[in-house]
Amino acid sequence: MNNLQLATEYLEKKISGRYITNEHIAPLLKSLSNKFKIETIGKSVLDKDIFSVKFGIGKTKVLIWSQMHGNESTTTKGLFDFFNYLSSNHENAELIYKNYTLYSIPILNPDGAEAYTRVNANKVDLNRDAFENTQPESVLLRTIFENFKPDFCYNLHDQRTIFGTEGFNLPATVSFLAPAYNETRDFNDVRYKAIQVINKMNENLQKFIPNQVGRFDDSFNINCIGDYFTYRNIPTVLFEAGHYKDDYQRDEVRKYIFCSLLSSFNLSHESLVVNRELDNYLQIPQNSKCFYDFLYKNVRFIDNSEEKTINFAAQYVETLQSNTIHFEAQVIQINDLENHNGHLEFDFKDTIFNTNEVKIPEIGDKLPVF
Repeated sequence: MNNLQLATEYLEKKISGRYITNEHIAPLLKSLSNKFKIETIGKSVLDKDIFSVKFGIGKTKVLIWSQMHGNESTTTKGLFDFFNYLSSNHENAELIYKNYTLYSIPILNPDGAEAYTRVNANKVDLNRDAFENTQPESVLLRTIFENFKPDFCYNLHDQRTIFGTEGFNLPATVSFLAPAYNETRDFNDVRYKAIQVINKMNENLQKFIPNQVGRFDDSFNINCIGDYFTYRNIPTVLFEAGHYKDDYQRDEVRKYIFCSLLSSFNLSHESLVVNRELDNYLQIPQNSKCFYDFLYKNVRFIDNSEEKTINFAAQYVETLQSNTIHFEAQVIQINDLENHNGHLEFDFKDTIFNTNEVKIPEIGDKLPVF
């Protein structure tokens, strides 16, 4: 059975969609098998519990955290799918238990998760607070890092639908990064170890989403958690769950996060052929900002007897309403769209609109989805 089939088999059906909070995961934590050790390890700004999940007895220690940005929940879903797999009697799950010790924080920013915001309750982006370490959630993660002394860190995130894979014009469904440790973005043994993990995950994902795996920008910022931990000489891997066709709830993409997590542990860390690993990593196409949610082409208007043709793009704005995420399309770009694609495209070349009946779109206009 391949990894994608396993992702479907072990999918945690009690959580779905984009809105995932402590309320959703607390019952799941209680139902995990006795192979797992569950603890409340701290509190958020608004005094919400922050949970940890520990699994395994092996010598290779991996620290994993998700929802550092509260509105980025896809990787949390994939993590619970992975927990289900680890709970099984599958032979490889037993090998992971014996060879690794996993320390996971499913929701690092529970206040942001509940409010569906990127930032915490103090309106601080925790992924820009790694060095200054001003927030209780940041302090907690740093404390765990210092005490657990991981061999690897996995930093789990979502990325926007604007990203595609450079040169392929396909959605970047999953992207990875071995973060830099200095301004010149040099490669050292620490980055090479993270790269080895990424290459293994990419190799597996190419079987299911060919050319839809991207490489995230590696500009250095010591206040970004991945850069900071790499600077501290711990190999760190950034996971970015992106867009898959028609999957705005990201319940397909979660499967590719599961595949990534699983394949990352099917790896011997003993041998590292540096040149080959770096070449393979650099062949992963970079993320490119080449997509909009909607692209409207050749929209023709008759305005005071004069015909005008425009192209415009719209992007979903997500809002939390009654514990449900609502999507509303808004115009964000008019013309200058030659190098962009739409996840959904409309060509109106055979239609002419009269401005007495239909308004010419302007930036910020809300749109119906045809």
